[in-house]
Amino acid sequence: MLEPFLLRALLAGFGLAIVAAPLGCFVVWRRMAYFGEAVAQAALIGVALSLALALDVTAGVLFVTLLMSGLLLLLSRQQAVPFDSLLGLLAHAALAVGVIAAALIRGPQVDLMAFLFGDIFAISQADLAWIYGGGAVALAALAFVWRPLLSLAVHEDIAAAEGTATEQAKVVFILVLALVVAIAIKIVGALLTIAFLIMPAAAARPLARTPEQMVVIAALCGMTGVAAGLYLSFALDTPGGPSIVLVLAGLFAAAIVPSVVRR
Repeated sequence: MLEPFLLRALLAGFGLAIVAAPLGCFVVWRRMAYFGEAVAQAALIGVALSLALALDVTAGVLFVTLLMSGLLLLLSRQQAVPFDSLLGLLAHAALAVGVIAAALIRGPQVDLMAFLFGDIFAISQADLAWIYGGGAVALAALAFVWRPLLSLAVHEDIAAAEGTATEQAKVVFILVLALVVAIAIKIVGALLTIAFLIMPAAAARPLARTPEQMVVIAALCGMTGVAAGLYLSFALDTPGGPSIVLVLAGLFAAAIVPSVVRR
């Protein structure tokens, strides 16, 4: 019989793995890892804001990640600075602002390590409600724009020429990314959230023949990483979030090495 805190951790990890799978696939297909990293690191500002105003942490993080996503969407249209350079600048600036803001909060000392790297064993019933409720909304939104997003992933200009609603699909994708980052913060933390999104999708890519197969395999990889990572963490007394990401990295290596050797 699993301890209640371990069962909650397992349920939270499985829920996040299922939600992150299709989103991570699009992040990989569209090469948006830096975009996701900028949004994830901005989440720490939301943590500081929530603690300062005594708000729910997930709600505060969601508010800030939505603002950052909208800002990035606007900045992607400028031509003065290469967008990847701009993403790197904003990601590190957001992380610095979040750490300083959290350090300046009056009252009990803020455990920055928990927000940077996650504390999956501290998941509560309310957190599970956020994960599964927000996850259901995210999956429904992705299902609604699945075909337009696939067209964008293949070739954005051709998709636009064929009449695909590219801007609407981009907005929905960015909103969903912000939502998933917000609900992932407590599990794997701001610094590891994007790894949880990318690694299962990257591991699934060499094994899948269709986009739908890649999503299913990514979800299975994510759930396997959660179960094995929690076992590793519980057995060796290591942090939960990093242990999960380490297992996911091993799954990626196991999936990619045979392909590299064959080539």
